[in-house]
Amino acid sequence: MDREEIGLNAGLVWNALNGGEKLTLKGLKKVTKLKDKELYAALGWLSREDKISIEETEGDLLIGLI
Repeated sequence: MDREEIGLNAGLVWNALNGGEKLTLKGLKKVTKLKDKELYAALGWLSREDKISIEETEGDLLIGLI
């Protein structure tokens, strides 16, 4: 996996969250159809750019756009 692929996957995640609704990791996987490592790399990319918020709720992570 290279930086370009991670950036494209980050775009998929961003688009999935752009409706304003926060999603769990499971929800993001379902919508984006990314594998675990692809999703985590994309989340890291977006987090590093301060584009997402990550909250822990009931043993799961809830992801939303900032």
